Amino acid sequence: MTHFIKADRFLLENEEKTNGYLQVNDNRFGVFVDAVPEDATVVDWSGYTIAPGLFDTHIHGINGHDIMDGTVDAVQGISKAILPLGVTRFLPTTLTSSKEDLNAAISAVRNAVQRGLAGAQSEGIFLEGPYFTEKHKGAQNPGYFRDPNYEEFREWQQLAEGSIVKIALAPERDGALEFICAVGDDGVLPSLAHTDADFDTCRRAVDAGARNFVHLFNGMSGLHHREPGVAGAALIDGRAFAELICDGHHVHPEVAALAARTKEDKLSLITDCMRAGLMPDGDYQLGEFPVVMKDGIARTETGSLAGSTLKLVDGVKNLYVWSGKPLYEVWHRASLSPAASLGREDVLGSIADGKLADYVVMDEDISIQAVAVAGEIKYRNN
Repeated sequence: MTHFIKADRFLLENEEKTNGYLQVNDNRFGVFVDAVPEDATVVDWSGYTIAPGLFDTHIHGINGHDIMDGTVDAVQGISKAILPLGVTRFLPTTLTSSKEDLNAAISAVRNAVQRGLAGAQSEGIFLEGPYFTEKHKGAQNPGYFRDPNYEEFREWQQLAEGSIVKIALAPERDGALEFICAVGDDGVLPSLAHTDADFDTCRRAVDAGARNFVHLFNGMSGLHHREPGVAGAALIDGRAFAELICDGHHVHPEVAALAARTKEDKLSLITDCMRAGLMPDGDYQLGEFPVVMKDGIARTETGSLAGSTLKLVDGVKNLYVWSGKPLYEVWHRASLSPAASLGREDVLGSIADGKLADYVVMDEDISIQAVAVAGEIKYRNN
């Protein structure tokens, strides 16, 4: 069924448009027009802005749930909790853990997807680890760190029924470059994280197919004028995407604005959210580590940041203020860039003819009023 959406403003793929009508054909966007036929079905959102659904490609949990709980309920809980926040697509993200716990988490995601998710839809699994190095371990458990093993990965991929789409590793581990080539040939996005590699090692990893850097500036060697390190490689190499947590704690606002200017459409906003998101301050668990959240900031007992409690839409709001860039451009860093990092920009991430009709309705304060997944309104702020 074809209908038209009327609104005051539309954040289209390459520009903002005021007034007008957006065509929706069943579950996909159609064209943007200035007028519609008299007999057209019109959904009137006058006074509001229509923007593409957000895509969080790095989220561990929220609202008391965590992917590493290894249960269908946890996956469903995350799916439901992030939908009212404007997120229509996400990558359920694991942590470095035992093989048994990873198996359970992968199975839970697979089973939840097969049964159908009630909120945001999974676009595949992100394995964050376990092939890291200890110096920048963050909240990852070094007791499980090891060299990349393609046969082990194939076992996980078989368990996931082919739904693992992204894996993070440290490129200085033995066999890392060969592993990057192998999983890249399988259509999986190799990403660099929790690493102390030098610039040249990172460049070789990108040459091999690692086209994404996980949570830029965090869990990696920093930028130095004589040794650019991992952060320098992420900023300098125009072939690679870089993830950014825009909560004002993981990265200084001015540095976040610098990254936005440097990486442009190769910047992906993420949350790296853990189970304490949407929850009150207190004691929580991230994987096998106890975590204390105070003033909305989650830290391990040693003081390391332990993921975030960020809402992706708040990351967009922050970068919009910090960078001074147009809203449609900043918004796409949390929708189109994440989709493009996975090679899915042809069907997801922006309002364009033929793409899946994931969209949010928001007011002038960028507060979410409604969310649609594939053309169907799934959330409405009563």
